[in-house]
This record gives sequence, C-alpha cells and structure tokens, in this order.
Amino acid sequence: MKKIIFLLTLILVTLISCKTKIPESKITKPNILFIVVDDLGYADLSVMGSEYYETPNIDALAKSGNIFTNGYATCAVCTPSRASLLNGQFTARHGLTQFEGAPSGQEWKKKNRYTKLLPPEYKHHLDQNDVTLPEVLKENGYATFFAGKWHLGSAADNSLPTNHGFDINQGGYERGGPYSGGYFSPFNNPNMKDEAGEEGMSLSMKLAKETSKFIETNKDTTFLAYLSFYAVHSPIQTTKEKWKKYRDKAEQMGIAEKGFEMERILPARKYQDNPVYAGLIEQVDEAIGSVLQTLKNNGLDKNTIVVFTSDNGGVTSGDNFSTNQLMLRGGKGYQWEGGLRVPYFIYVPWMQQKGSEIETPVSGADLYPTLLDLADIPLRPQNHIDGVSLKPLLNGEEIDDRPLYWHYPHYGNQGGEPVSIIRKDNWKLIHFWEDHHIELYDLNTDLKESNDVSEENKEIAETLHTQLMDWLESMNTHYAKEDPEWDEAARIQRLESHRTKLMPRLEKQRKQMLSPDWQPNEDWWGSEVKKN
Repeated sequence: MKKIIFLLTLILVTLISCKTKIPESKITKPNILFIVVDDLGYADLSVMGSEYYETPNIDALAKSGNIFTNGYATCAVCTPSRASLLNGQFTARHGLTQFEGAPSGQEWKKKNRYTKLLPPEYKHHLDQNDVTLPEVLKENGYATFFAGKWHLGSAADNSLPTNHGFDINQGGYERGGPYSGGYFSPFNNPNMKDEAGEEGMSLSMKLAKETSKFIETNKDTTFLAYLSFYAVHSPIQTTKEKWKKYRDKAEQMGIAEKGFEMERILPARKYQDNPVYAGLIEQVDEAIGSVLQTLKNNGLDKNTIVVFTSDNGGVTSGDNFSTNQLMLRGGKGYQWEGGLRVPYFIYVPWMQQKGSEIETPVSGADLYPTLLDLADIPLRPQNHIDGVSLKPLLNGEEIDDRPLYWHYPHYGNQGGEPVSIIRKDNWKLIHFWEDHHIELYDLNTDLKESNDVSEENKEIAETLHTQLMDWLESMNTHYAKEDPEWDEAARIQRLESHRTKLMPRLEKQRKQMLSPDWQPNEDWWGSEVKKN
C-alpha cells in the first residue's frame, strides 16, 4: 500500500511540474522574429491612435507585449536607421548618414534643389568591420534568415544580407523600393524567385510566405527570422477591394475640402484619408498575421521573441504624400517627431508585463543588445556601442538616463533640413546647419513642436547644445558645406512653385483617388489576375 501511495504521489508531482511555467532563466536560446516595416509612421496603426487604418494583427502583438511610446529610429530616412538596427550604433558613428544612392557635393546640384548647403559624402553600404546582430547570433548557434528590403549595399559592394551574417536572403538588394515589379507578382526581384500560383499575390504576403517557409524548416533549431517589408514605401499600391473599403470609410468619416498645408519646404498631408495607403497597411498587417500564425501552428509562439518597428516616420511630404502623424509634426525626412518617432514593440512570451506602455526614450540601436540579453548571450558593447539593453525596462525596472543623438547633414526628399539633434529627458534641441540657429522643445508639453522655448530656457539650451557639439566632435563626422554659387532667389522661386503648382496638383490627385469611380490602371497594379 505504501508503494502505491508513493507512486501516486510521484506521478502527481511530475504532472504538476510539467504544467509549471518555465522560468525565464531556463529559456536561454529563444527564437527571434524581427519585423521592420518601411516608412510606417508612429500613428499609422490603430493601436497607436489611428481611427482610419485597421491593423488587428499588429495591435494584438503590441498589446501582448510592451509598447515603447518614446521609441525612435536613429534617422528620419531609411538606410541610416536600418544600419543602426543591425550594428547598434548611431548614424554619426557608423557613417551611413543618408539613404543609399542619394547624391552629395556638386552632384546634389544636378537635382535642382537650390539649397544653401552641399551635403557631404557618406558611406554607401554597411561596413564589413561592423559585427552585426545576425553575426553574433550565428556564432551562438542561430540559423539566420532575411526577407525583404535591404538597401544597405549591393553584390558589387560585397554588402548583401549574406555578407553580414544572414544564411539566407530572400529579396534583399540595393534598391530601396519595389521598383522592379511593384507590389504584386511578378515581382522581378533578382534575389527572390516568382513561383507558379503567386500571380496577383502581394509583395508583403510573398515575404511572409518565404519567412514562414524558413520557420517551418527550422522549427527544430533556433533561428532569427528578419522580416523587412518593402511596404509601405512608395509607390503605394493596393487592391480594388481594399481601396473601396477605405474610400468608403473616408467618406463616412467626412472628407475635408482641403487635404494639404505647407510645411517649411513642401506641402504636407493634413489627414489620414488615403485609401490606397490604408489598403497597403492592411496588406502588411495580414502578412504579419500569417507569420504569427505559423509560429503558433508549429508550437513556437511560447519561445519566440517578436520585435516590431519602422525605419523612420510616415510620409507626410514627398514621395506619395501618403499619411499624417496626428499628434506629431512632420513625417519621414523631417527633424520633427513625426520623422523620428516610430512604432516600437517588443513581445517576450515569458515576461509578465503584457500590454504595458514604457515611456523611457529608446532607440533602434538598442534592439541589438536587448536581443542578446534576452537570449542570454554576452553583450558586445565594443560593437553595439551606442545601444543599451532594454531588458530591465521589460522587467519593470529602470535603465540609466542617457541622451539620444541624431546627425543628418543632408537635405531629404521630403523637406528635411541638415540638422543635428539631442534628446535628453523631456528636452529636444535641434541645431540647424544652414544658419546655425537652435530650437528647443519641451516634449512633455509640446509634442507638436510648435513652441520653441530656447529663449526662455537659455541655460538648458546652452548645456544641451554644448553636449551635442562635443559628441559630434568625438564622432569625427562629416558636415554640409555652403555652396559658393548658392542663389537665394532661385530657392525662393522653387518654394513658391511648391505652393502655387505642386499643392493644387496634390489636391486634385487626392480628390480623384477619393472619387467613387477612380481606377489607377486596368488591373489595379497587377492585383487582378485574368482567368482563362
């Protein structure tokens, strides 16, 4: 009888222990799904305040993890911030200060921009000497996979994903947008094969499909799947069905008579009412949902960290003038919060702080050390020198106060100016290189950056400015130089053309896109496949 009781007790204890949650310390090698959406703005998700865009899968991911309300890209344009995600460094340090392919020096003048300064030369691809996140993970037994937009070098530079730690590359090359084939199959991408049965498939779903294939093939090992969408970059495209859904929704919400207003350089979209852009966002959301479902179907969702972010703010000016950032000023390319602040979520299945908002300012450079820390891999501060682990924040603790820095000595296609920036606590100071004036904003009370308080807070402004200049000097970085042939009258004439010619043209295009009978082309960019 005693033996029977002993055996029953042993069985009971075993069953209870099997149901006990695995402590964090025991999960030493989690899988990682790293999601980057191109040009997705801070307010371009319903979970971040949009009443127009619908993103249920991304919303659910954010609410199951942690939302960093002060999450920043390291640059307001793509290539620099994408480099920072992989090497954990600020742009002034790693040298990719402009998007790949942009002209500099005298070549810039051929663009007829008529700017006071000539932008400096910059690195055009990820440095081979940088030890990247995938390289460190690979050293620690991870299978590594990349899908989507790369824009950090070419095969000629020996700077494709497979040159920087990724075992597999699906679709990554030097181009910054889906220019070869658009957002619907065939994609004509040199590093991704168009397959039978994919006719009319969206590019976002294709990248999700390839990512899911990798996950299923590697479900019995440990992996990094880096899903880097080309969307929602221009040229924006969607299906007729999704366009109609959001055109009708815009009408229900009320279509304003005027849709644009002037920023300093270019017109800016005033409202979230672009039905093509909304449809493109929904396609990304559906693609992400399919990959998350793959994790669940293969029993991997409880041991896979998911990171979600964007490379810069949403496009309010330039490109397709696609969106508006609601509570933030500006968008992609701008020095304002709308250009720098981005969606930033981290989901760690075994942590308890579900759905909490973290207000501490953080940077894309922080994700490298954070993921190493969560995977119980020793940090590499000599490599991710500007990034810090956010694991304490995920545990409800604090990290040391520190400034965040930006250096963009270029002009953006979207209206941005050559600037350097420091954010410390609630203060944000911007140094404008054209005339060396500074602007200071208290982001706690002025998120729209409408009230420069540098005169009222001279001591704070001087301290921050000195700190910024000292940091830039320590980076040995490059600066824009004045064009000796600069013509102020030509610049004024160009600005006037933006007001009198570009603005009316944009208003006309907006009204056409919101009209019930609008059609971009015969087959909706290839999304409608003719059946025999």
